[in-house]
Amino acid sequence: MIHPRDALFEDGDEAALLPVCDHYAGVEARMRKSLELQGEMGPVFDVTLDCEDGAPVGGEVEHAHLVAELAMSELNRHGRVGARVHPVDHPAFERELDTLIGRAGDRLAYLMVPKPRHLADVERACSEIDHVVRVQGRGRRIPLHFLIETHGALREVDAIAAHPRVESLSFGLMDFVSAHRGAIPAQGMSAQGQFSHPLVMRAKLEIAAACHAHGKTPSHCVVTEFADKRAIAQAAERASRELGYTRMWSIHPNQIVPIVEAFAPTAAEVDMAIEILHAAQAAGWAPIRHRDTLHDRASYRYFWQVIARAHRTGQPLPAEVREAWFSHVTA
Repeated sequence: MIHPRDALFEDGDEAALLPVCDHYAGVEARMRKSLELQGEMGPVFDVTLDCEDGAPVGGEVEHAHLVAELAMSELNRHGRVGARVHPVDHPAFERELDTLIGRAGDRLAYLMVPKPRHLADVERACSEIDHVVRVQGRGRRIPLHFLIETHGALREVDAIAAHPRVESLSFGLMDFVSAHRGAIPAQGMSAQGQFSHPLVMRAKLEIAAACHAHGKTPSHCVVTEFADKRAIAQAAERASRELGYTRMWSIHPNQIVPIVEAFAPTAAEVDMAIEILHAAQAAGWAPIRHRDTLHDRASYRYFWQVIARAHRTGQPLPAEVREAWFSHVTA
């Protein structure tokens, strides 16, 4: 039986299947706690160890050594730990790369680069990172994520998403609002306001559309009301169901479970997807009729993505489905 991925996608056509939640931590105690939680829950969320906001001024290199140590430690049980570095024009950028790649390049799931001002910054960051990888003799191209939070990066977001070294783009809400010099009110950074202000919504939609056009993963911005689980759940639901995001940031452990649950398909959606794909597989991926509705390869791709998302979010799947379609997958 041909695997759905082999039957429905050309080589390189399917986007990378990343965990739906990207959890940020920069203080040592919180970084360790986040890694311990990931070890308990499994790779349903990534942990991004933060060098940009986590490092004290003047202590960037020391903090990068700590991040590398944690990435290489036994706390990194699932291989889904990344790091956010400083912007490409920051004095610490190159030294952080030397430390992180030199000490932990084989274990970093990705590097996140913030604040590119335009495509040229993305190209420079990619070039410098790949140069350090070659010099360090790692021989591995570390996946690269970028944070879209400036006017220039948003203006060139389609070209940035098209760059072959880019795996995911995130929206940087707070810096984006600040870049408008007070023209967007503070409410635009809130859990409710970020879904109603036209300029913020325009940015979110353009990032998501550019990512999907080029097979990259769009990652939704933060919700700062970390104690309000209802607010984070509602925001995650809207990001997933209305805006087309397939991943979202967490900045507090309380936010992880609501994000994962909101991005997970419902049991009814999973059941229907399994029924349709089993029938399609039995028909050799020719068109089928299911509950008086016609389905073909276009809808098959959609339903495969539902099942893949269920697997990434730790949803229960029948044993025969796990064995047939995910026995080779470790995350």
